[in-house]
Amino acid sequence: MKMPKVVSPKTWEAARQKLLVKEKELTRARDALAAQRRRMPWMAVEKEYKFDGPNGKASLLDLFDRRRQLIVYRAFFEPGVKGWPEHACIGCSMVADQVAHPAHLNARDTTLVFASRAPQKDIERLKARMAWELIPWYTLTDDFDKDFGVDEWHGTNAFIRDGDRVFRTYFINNRGDEQMGSTWNYLDITALGRQEEWEDSPKGYPQTRPYEWWIWHDEYADARPSQWWSTRNENDLDAADPRPRRTRSKRRDGK
Repeated sequence: MKMPKVVSPKTWEAARQKLLVKEKELTRARDALAAQRRRMPWMAVEKEYKFDGPNGKASLLDLFDRRRQLIVYRAFFEPGVKGWPEHACIGCSMVADQVAHPAHLNARDTTLVFASRAPQKDIERLKARMAWELIPWYTLTDDFDKDFGVDEWHGTNAFIRDGDRVFRTYFINNRGDEQMGSTWNYLDITALGRQEEWEDSPKGYPQTRPYEWWIWHDEYADARPSQWWSTRNENDLDAADPRPRRTRSKRRDGK
């Protein structure tokens, strides 16, 4: 391995600042792409799909767990897959290892589930072995995987419901899946996004102030952030932006 040039702290910081310009451009481009996803047309899901879950039979609507949005990752864990029956697909296992605590997604009215062909007894054993107990994991029993482009390769589908009506809103696979696991990346592929005021979303979409909904994952049941974080958020935003609050729009601190 050939080492790059070694420089002084001042020169190193100048090089970092130069690259930071491109990183911010990428961040803004990623935000703009997520905004386009929020304007994607929806596809009505007309077929009735059935899954096996830890509590028995479940419909696609059941997978929402009463929330408004659903993200389904098709994980390959079944006979014929490398690692069976002790392990799931290596790549799918890497994805599962990255999944953040689901309470943060749930707080944005979004449920994340995994789905495989393996029976529930094998899924439960795998989850216990790999410490994936927090991931709801269902068994595919019909053509759901074929109909949604994940019968031969992994992929992540996003759905939204309007009452009992379900719509497909987005889909990623291949290298698009390798970035998944973060709460932010999951929300960025949904129809409603992160649901914060700085986002460029269609009129009427749910939005709250940045950071306002954040809290420790074991305190979401309190339905409000801690007073310390709320106060810190108010002070940080005021310090970062001298404009009156009523004139601020589509802004995130530091972007």
